[in-house]
Amino acid sequence: MHPRVIRNLSLVGFMGTGKSTVGRLVAEQLRFGFLDTDEMIEVTVGDSIAEIFRREGENNFRTMERNAVMKLETLDKTVIATGGGLVIDPANLQSLKRHSLVVCLWASAEAIWERVRHQSHRPLLQGENPMEKMRKLLAQREPFYRQADVLVNTDLRPIREVVPQVLHHFYIARHTAA
Repeated sequence: MHPRVIRNLSLVGFMGTGKSTVGRLVAEQLRFGFLDTDEMIEVTVGDSIAEIFRREGENNFRTMERNAVMKLETLDKTVIATGGGLVIDPANLQSLKRHSLVVCLWASAEAIWERVRHQSHRPLLQGENPMEKMRKLLAQREPFYRQADVLVNTDLRPIREVVPQVLHHFYIARHTAA
């Protein structure tokens, strides 16, 4: 087994846990690039995630996501914010761990709901009883999120407290892996 080389930082977690916001701020602090896998797919396909989901279906979207993740393995000094369901594919998590410290931003269903309930661009919030749907998805995905290297609870923490915690874990991991 080769020692792990941590060149990047990947943020995983459910929608509304702060991956993009925290990711941009952490990238700024580290002087790293920032990449959002959803934005990467939107640029490649030329459409929004919501529209891709609607037109192509979740399975095709997950294939696009897997292809995007494989391209990330060549990156260096990048903070990567991933789509909420990306880690349900074990190959994605394995790929991220080849080059990144994988940090899961965690929050309760209630906290997430407060953050995302007014956002119309979330495909998973469409339809009846989005809160129930969200609880179910969060429960299904939790075992996958728990496979991250580090879990950071964002429930009652402002972003300004989450960012230094993520940075701290990254510095420790880089130091330990060196």
